[in-house]
Amino acid sequence: MVANPVDSGLAATFEVGRGASFRLRVSLSIPPGVTAALVGPNGAGKSTAVAALAGLTPIDRGTISLAGMVLDDPDRSLYVPPEARRVGVVFQDYLLFPHMSIIDNVAFGLRSRGVDKAAARTRASEWLERLGVSGLGRSKPAEISGGQAQRVALARALATDPDLLLLDEPLAALDVTTRSELRRTLAEHLAGFPGPRLLITHDPAEAFLLADQIHIIEGGVISQSGSADDIRLRPRTTYAADLAGANLFSAQAADGVAAIGTHELQIASRVSGPVLITIRPNAVSVHQHRPEGSPRNAWPTTVELIEQLGDRVRLRTGSPLPLTAEITEAARVALHLEAGASVWVAVKATEIGVEAGQ
Repeated sequence: MVANPVDSGLAATFEVGRGASFRLRVSLSIPPGVTAALVGPNGAGKSTAVAALAGLTPIDRGTISLAGMVLDDPDRSLYVPPEARRVGVVFQDYLLFPHMSIIDNVAFGLRSRGVDKAAARTRASEWLERLGVSGLGRSKPAEISGGQAQRVALARALATDPDLLLLDEPLAALDVTTRSELRRTLAEHLAGFPGPRLLITHDPAEAFLLADQIHIIEGGVISQSGSADDIRLRPRTTYAADLAGANLFSAQAADGVAAIGTHELQIASRVSGPVLITIRPNAVSVHQHRPEGSPRNAWPTTVELIEQLGDRVRLRTGSPLPLTAEITEAARVALHLEAGASVWVAVKATEIGVEAGQ
């Protein structure tokens, strides 16, 4: 590997073909300690990007640098094979070795890098304990659940102390309940990982809840990059607008009430415990004064941002619960809305999505 003094995170600008008709053109820069999401529909090029960054597919042109080292540069005939890259990968199907015990699966990356068997198993045991599956060491992959396999795959990726963590649709193979439960586990371990992290997903909940920056990929090119608010307020494509179609919050629910920090929402569900709340922007009504009928989910706030989207307008409200709302241009004019305006917002309980187990 060749040193690159530019930065210590991930710096990747490259092209690679897939078959005769598809070409991926990507530019990503992810500093250490930052989680980025690469979000796109099926066939957009997400898996091809993972293969290139992991070294499974050599790039055609460009460069890939990680932690100050050049991993790929065709112009200089530089290519570092997967086993020599400090990249931890969690694949969608986990790819655990069926003939190996769980502890040996986690120790595999360490063993392939020359760590002796005893030391590798000790470190693998430590990571299994951190991920809450310490009792599975002697089991085989066929004997554990999908949620447990996800934790094992994450332990295997982290055990090698990688410089980059790649997560390729890590929750897609799980059922809804397990996916919600493990999203929190994943968030905790992403926050504790010091290097750059790249989450590959088509799920807006995963992207908005787990990522610091979001890159939308369509047809092999990145069509938009920014924060979750950038995407919600200023979607540049139809796909981005559909992706941004929900406000997402972690909450605690009990007795028909969901608490988001100090703010409470009346919900139609009687579920209790941790939940994921979703509110579509067009389900948020905006008023100059307290709405008639005194709906229970109504509160005063301030318009912080306004963005024109053709004949629609997206606006961002402030405390006590920041929301993205979507109204018509005619409604904006009638309400005399501008940044800084004081308004009331209201959301019907039946318009609030509730997913248990977040």
